[in-house]
Amino acid sequence: MRVLVVGGGGREHALAWAWHRDAPADDIVVAPGNGGTAAFAVNVAVDVTDAAAVARCAGEREVDIVVIGPDAAAAAGVGDACAAAGIAVFGPSAAAARIESSKVFAKQVMQRAGIPTAGWVAGDATEKDRLRDFVHAHGGRCVVKADGLALGKGVVVCDTVDDALQALAACLDERRFGSAGGTVVVEQRLDGVELSVFGLSDGERVRVLPPARDHKRAFDGDKGPNTGGMGAVSPPPDHGIDALVDSVQATVLQPCVDALREMGCPFVGCLYAGLMLTADGPRVLEFNARFGDPEAQVVLPLMGEPLPALLTAAAHAALKAGTVARRNGACAGVVAAAAGYPGSVHTGAEITGLETLDDSVLCFHAGTRIAADGRLRTAGGRVLCLVAHRESLHDATQDVYANLGRVRFDGMWYRHDIGATGLAALRS
Repeated sequence: MRVLVVGGGGREHALAWAWHRDAPADDIVVAPGNGGTAAFAVNVAVDVTDAAAVARCAGEREVDIVVIGPDAAAAAGVGDACAAAGIAVFGPSAAAARIESSKVFAKQVMQRAGIPTAGWVAGDATEKDRLRDFVHAHGGRCVVKADGLALGKGVVVCDTVDDALQALAACLDERRFGSAGGTVVVEQRLDGVELSVFGLSDGERVRVLPPARDHKRAFDGDKGPNTGGMGAVSPPPDHGIDALVDSVQATVLQPCVDALREMGCPFVGCLYAGLMLTADGPRVLEFNARFGDPEAQVVLPLMGEPLPALLTAAAHAALKAGTVARRNGACAGVVAAAAGYPGSVHTGAEITGLETLDDSVLCFHAGTRIAADGRLRTAGGRVLCLVAHRESLHDATQDVYANLGRVRFDGMWYRHDIGATGLAALRS
């Protein structure tokens, strides 16, 4: 087979790597790819939000299947363009991708399907009074979300009324997120531990992957602004996690897939449910229309079934419902970021030390490129994600941090407590 993986981040490197692991004879094209995918795949310079260009690339390369990585590509209609050209696609249509690209739409689907979530209100600049009333009613303990896609940075977790009002002003008055923040969702802040559960779907059936826990806040102790994700572990060591995942499949993932199909936009691809495990049970924080990043980097190494067969079955409406077999052990991944992330970052720094990593440690590239001088250099905010797969989560995190100390680039930083939330849950 020949596969085209759309995207250039760590998630796409992980998808291409897993495909190559399971089907080493297949041809892999990544558009646009990065410095890591160049080692075993063909990188092609294509704008992932140019649906026509991606479909044209898929046709010219005579690929058998297109795998959509980033949210922006799904929202831009890459799936629609490829399907119209007669090419099999693992990834949603733009209409189905609204489950991620519009927070309001996602809340409406949850309401329709009876999926448990936080109380919420939505509005634009003409409805500020209603939004502010909700903020005051909850004492400022709210989450303010830009309705559209904002590179994982459009969510502000607020502690006080002032925090929440400033977040509203950033979206509606300052237009910090452009049109993505023209409408906002303000929802009740939930207390608990977060969990990410992923389901592959062919539009009707769901096949659940190993669960993960992302660490979205920038700094140690879950402090600082939200990012695209600073690290992840899989599976989280919470007690009863497998039974919980089975419940999530029945009460969250399958009802969402059913609702989207009934609404005329069947979901094909990876449906990601971001959950808060509260004292009253799991509540959905968000849906994503693709593999998480950096969760994909720790989930894919644990999959005990061939990725190409699963994604191809989903693309051809032939997926079997159930749970994907999981390899033994646990994975931990930590992101090495550039100075300034998640704000403005400096790129072009040389990356060194990767040749010194242990053979057992995976290094997924995100913001990297091979420069004209042949050297590997930074090209984004989240630069690398180092992943270890070991018998225990403790051993995996120890391996990752030991190896991170060997990597160097100007301004490099990372969180030092990835996995600590899960380990605390295990000890309790």
